[in-house]
Amino acid sequence: MAAHPVLWVPDRKGAGSGGQTTEVTVSGGKAVMVVTCREVSLPPGPLYRVAGFPLSLPCSVSGYDGSPIQDFEWFLYRNGAGGNPIGAISTRDRNFPYAPFKSRVRAGEVRIERDRGDMVRLVIQRLRAEDQGVWECYTPSTDARYLGNYSSTVTVNVMPDTLQVSYVASSQMSSRSLAGQSLPEGAELELTCAASVQSEQHTHLSVTFSARGGVDAAAVDAGRGHNLREIISIAQDQSVVPGRSKLYAERYANRGIILDKRKAGGERDLYVLRIAQVVPQDGGAYFCNVAQWIRDPQGEWEKIAQRTLELGNITITPLADTLTVTVTPEGEVSLPIGSPLSLSCAISGISPSSRPYMLIQWLRGGPGGGAELSLAQMAPDGVVSWREDIVRKGEVSFEKEAEGRYTLRFFSSHPADAGLYQCAVSIYTGLPSVTQIPAANQRSNGVNIKLKMKAVTVRAVAGLSEGPTLRRGHTISLLCNVSVETVGLTQIEMRWLAFHNREDLSSETVLVELRHDGTTSFHSNRSDISLDQPTLGTYRLRIHNARMEEQGLYQCQVTVWGQDQHGAWYNTGASSHSSLVQVYMYSQGQYRLGSLHLTLSFGPSFHPHFGGSVQRTLRRSDSGRCRDLLLHEPPGKKECPQVGHREETIPHRHTGNRWTG
Repeated sequence: MAAHPVLWVPDRKGAGSGGQTTEVTVSGGKAVMVVTCREVSLPPGPLYRVAGFPLSLPCSVSGYDGSPIQDFEWFLYRNGAGGNPIGAISTRDRNFPYAPFKSRVRAGEVRIERDRGDMVRLVIQRLRAEDQGVWECYTPSTDARYLGNYSSTVTVNVMPDTLQVSYVASSQMSSRSLAGQSLPEGAELELTCAASVQSEQHTHLSVTFSARGGVDAAAVDAGRGHNLREIISIAQDQSVVPGRSKLYAERYANRGIILDKRKAGGERDLYVLRIAQVVPQDGGAYFCNVAQWIRDPQGEWEKIAQRTLELGNITITPLADTLTVTVTPEGEVSLPIGSPLSLSCAISGISPSSRPYMLIQWLRGGPGGGAELSLAQMAPDGVVSWREDIVRKGEVSFEKEAEGRYTLRFFSSHPADAGLYQCAVSIYTGLPSVTQIPAANQRSNGVNIKLKMKAVTVRAVAGLSEGPTLRRGHTISLLCNVSVETVGLTQIEMRWLAFHNREDLSSETVLVELRHDGTTSFHSNRSDISLDQPTLGTYRLRIHNARMEEQGLYQCQVTVWGQDQHGAWYNTGASSHSSLVQVYMYSQGQYRLGSLHLTLSFGPSFHPHFGGSVQRTLRRSDSGRCRDLLLHEPPGKKECPQVGHREETIPHRHTGNRWTG
């Protein structure tokens, strides 16, 4: 079936935005006219509102003709008034209000607020019981023809104000007022607010705790246009909503802020706010706001009454202002080696109600302003951790002796224990995390510990042991002679190092270590290295079945350990490094000659040496012909003055054009 043509024909030019139009449908030669009419709309009723609180009624008009700015007039039909309307207010006539509304309109208590040209709202700032009845919104005609409805009505019932809000002293705040209350940072804050309402209609209450002022309040509420900040709420649907500020949202997520609802006596409900650990920003004036809500026929929640109760003012004392850390003894302490050492750290200025989490550290700076190190720290859970490379296991303790007193003990002090000691304390208002910033940090004054040590001097001299010329497969034998001058028993701790790269003496290789307790550690992956003590004060390193790559420089390093009055060994700090010893091995050729007749020229400055790398050119007679031969000579002997000569027969091996011996 073919669609019927439809024509839209405006009644006349200049129709308003909601103007009347005529729809003409042509069907079978007949025209059917449909006209869009004026329609005035109000919210569906009945509406329930509370005396003493605002009423806001939106009214809109559509389908009109004429000006886009429409006029509105409001009438009230009171119950028992015989259906006679009472003019309340008009947008086009100042003299429109009847006597009951004249003064209220003049004072602005009753007014019309325009949302747009064809929509306004009637606002009654303080609703009265006599405002109950049927309210009519009327729009004077601007249409060419009188079509549609020009008014709409809604019933408004005014309920008495029964909302009550009161302060109830908590166990923490026993007085009737919070005025002048002061809490230390980290303490728990508990505030209570009681509310009740009696209504024949089904209504809900919402409760909001808020604060104003306090430290950095402007930063907390930046961009919000006011400094009243919501902490937490129970909404009209009974959901709990934290404040939008990061100050409260994060703590609510971590259960640092809790809002409970309980039953109080009679019809009252008790609302309890708990802030687990207050921070300086929590200071200021506190308020409890309670609102009464009703669900209108259109399904929307409408606030019909509210009250705000000022709970009082709270001052938060920052921990940084009260925290004090001291160490005893003070100043400078001088002790003989081996004496017990006890350092006590006293922490004060923290209220027990703060329930703080503390991180406590003992710091030591080296004598003469050396680098500062953390010796030990006690975590908030009481677990102690040590810096393993500077604290001797079993010889030091770190304990909590009493509330606010923490003691570091050395049972037998050693020279390495000397230095400037400080106790450092970090206070957290919650369990510390990697990113959390402490609420307060404080250090004690330093106590300088000096230890009286006996004089110790030590000297290490290293060299190659005497023997035949070193070749591949021979045993390298290095000696380290150690001499110590002191009083009392001592032990030597030494190690042998190799430097195979002459150009880079920083690339050392530790071959073997002998500790003061007699234990030895071999760091080379070779199994044919040995360390012994052939005589008192002499330590011998032997590398068996030597390889060519083991040529290079060698050094021994020595440290002296002493014994304290309790028999414990300690590092005296006295040490010595020998000079570098060069080890050179002669290579061996592939072909052996029976003998070689050489003429050697030498002078007083020539000294034989088992090793070297400088080459000397010699000449020999072979079948009547002369050949140049190369012979390895000790390093450093670049010139040999010819002040004499000597003929010798020396066995050699020949490889290619090079003769070696």
